[in-house]
Amino acid sequence: MNTETTKSNAVTEKDENVFLNILFNVILPVFILNKGGKYFSPPITLMIALALPIGYGIHDLIKSKKINWFSVLGLLNVGISGGLALAGLSGIWFAIKEASFPLILGIFVFFSAFQEKPFIEKVFLNPKAMDTEKILNSLHENRLTEFHTLLKKATLLFSLSFLISAILNFGLAYKIFVPINPALSADEQSSILNAQIASMTSWSYPVIALPSMVIMILIFWYLAHGLKKLTGLKLEEMMIQK
Repeated sequence: MNTETTKSNAVTEKDENVFLNILFNVILPVFILNKGGKYFSPPITLMIALALPIGYGIHDLIKSKKINWFSVLGLLNVGISGGLALAGLSGIWFAIKEASFPLILGIFVFFSAFQEKPFIEKVFLNPKAMDTEKILNSLHENRLTEFHTLLKKATLLFSLSFLISAILNFGLAYKIFVPINPALSADEQSSILNAQIASMTSWSYPVIALPSMVIMILIFWYLAHGLKKLTGLKLEEMMIQK
């Protein structure tokens, strides 16, 4: 890939907002799935939660003419969680589900490392935060191979963080989602399951999110350090000046 092609790709991605992707495809659907049961029946709660990634994915497809994989993954995550709850399953099934989502995401990130545009490029080299044009212009023609090798390595490391997250998710979920007594009424079972989901959500921040955040910071430092060597730019010079 030459410099002009890389620049063109960066320009076409300018309107993509990673934070909105995560908000509408992950955070809000999970929040609705966890809290919506207080106000709606389980099927209605599931439909509302599914509507967000479906709606955002359709909006993005119309706008960019491309499939939004965040929406696909968000749809799978919400659909599996809601399906397990509606089927009355608990215990080990929720542990498997909690581990499968980051594992699937990690596999997706892993294979993106071998594509033209690795996943880490979409996250780190976001034109809304990083001056991609300056970074690309600072690359000499003979450093382009090193640039793409750096992105590939950073993406592979990023996929490894999801594997670690999957292992932590499974261990925590296995401890929290204990089997629910089937002799209890449907309302009692639903109440216990909601409490388990709430407990999983609250414990996931210190047990899962914090280690994952530390790993991501280290990966971004590795990428920024590599870009500094290739371009001669400091991190603050690579960022959009507001």
